[in-house]
Amino acid sequence: MKGRVFLIHWKAAEADEYASALRSWGWAVDFEAEDGARAGKLIKATPPDVVVIYLTRLPSHGRVTASYLRSSKATRHLPIVFVEGTGEAVEKTSAQVPDAVFTTSAELEKVLAGYARTG
Repeated sequence: MKGRVFLIHWKAAEADEYASALRSWGWAVDFEAEDGARAGKLIKATPPDVVVIYLTRLPSHGRVTASYLRSSKATRHLPIVFVEGTGEAVEKTSAQVPDAVFTTSAELEKVLAGYARTG
């Protein structure tokens, strides 16, 4: 196993599909598709190796969740990778979470390789 990913996407069926892809790449995956506060609490309780947030649906919710993670000492330094999104969504999110990584679905596996556990 490469490590643990916590996936956030605001449509359950799509989140399940994205989680399946991540699992096929060797990651253990937890996901949340309904409640950003619940996602934040779960992540804080058991921090993953990386958080993946899709900006294709309700990007403002993703920003709020990422901001919550950045405000907590326990999760402040967790890597956050945002995937896809309109130009406006990426721009707003980049302004709010400047240390995050932004990528496309096509490049996600390659980006996540940088967060894989060694050994």
